[in-house]
Amino acid sequence: MTRELSFEIEAGAICAVEEAAIGAFSHVGLGDEMQADTAAIAQMHKVLAELAVSGHVVFGEGDEFESAHLFDGEKLGLGGIECDIALDALEGTTLAAKAMQNALSVIAISPKGGLLRVPNIYMDKIAIGPNFPQGIIDLDKSTKENVEAVANFKGVPPNRIGVCVLDRPRHADLIAQLREIGARVYLIPDGDVAGVIFTTEPSADVDLYMGVGGAPEGVLAAAALACVGGQFQGRMVVKSESDKAKLRQSGIQDYTKKYELQDLISGEVIFAACGVTDGSFVKGVRHYYNGTETHVLLLRSNPKIRRVVTTMRLNGHK
Repeated sequence: MTRELSFEIEAGAICAVEEAAIGAFSHVGLGDEMQADTAAIAQMHKVLAELAVSGHVVFGEGDEFESAHLFDGEKLGLGGIECDIALDALEGTTLAAKAMQNALSVIAISPKGGLLRVPNIYMDKIAIGPNFPQGIIDLDKSTKENVEAVANFKGVPPNRIGVCVLDRPRHADLIAQLREIGARVYLIPDGDVAGVIFTTEPSADVDLYMGVGGAPEGVLAAAALACVGGQFQGRMVVKSESDKAKLRQSGIQDYTKKYELQDLISGEVIFAACGVTDGSFVKGVRHYYNGTETHVLLLRSNPKIRRVVTTMRLNGHK
């Protein structure tokens, strides 16, 4: 990715998530997840279709039967550098419908071949933010071993370690183990991309992310961590023959492979997330009498850049 093009792609990524967030915000709190999601998808698609790239949606809003736009495999852009695109026009549809915190629009863009194509099945994940030694966490270690390794490195007791977990029945045993150890458990109702990003934010007081969530969300979260020097491991959760078929269609033959961050993100990557509702690291959309304000977290892996971009779009009053 050339520097000149990277700035154009950065601008496109920012605009794509901004427009999607503004579209979704029109439906925040109205209780209709589908309407909010559909509006976000339409707005993001409009931007990406005009971007000067030859883009390929590695994974997006499902297959072409599930979504008219931003479906897996869709070709986007006016032509140019070949790019892989991974996205979730509205991450946290339930959060948006209920006007809860941390609904986001997210996108990751990499040169062709930079993002692992994964199907929409579950993935077991563990993640940690920057400034920790490589290998300090491991999916093959017990919950206790992972928490104690982080606590020992920080020189604090386990009750000073924060762990973010999706609040799901499938995590009952994990939550019980964490509480037995004495770790602080931060339960989130939805949005595990945001959950992983919490580990990069000192103000969030979260050291680790653990648990099972969507595989595509795992790759998106890994893209964010690749930009800040965090660590991530994931392993596909295969529950049925249908899951195996989906993996084969994605070109994945080893169903038990433990994926390191570099397996998921093998090239330079740009990651952008725009707040739809207020969150722990970006504010949500704001409508004022004279315009609309958005807040985007923009990350780049090479060079490593972190910016929060605040944009005020003024109404066209005469």
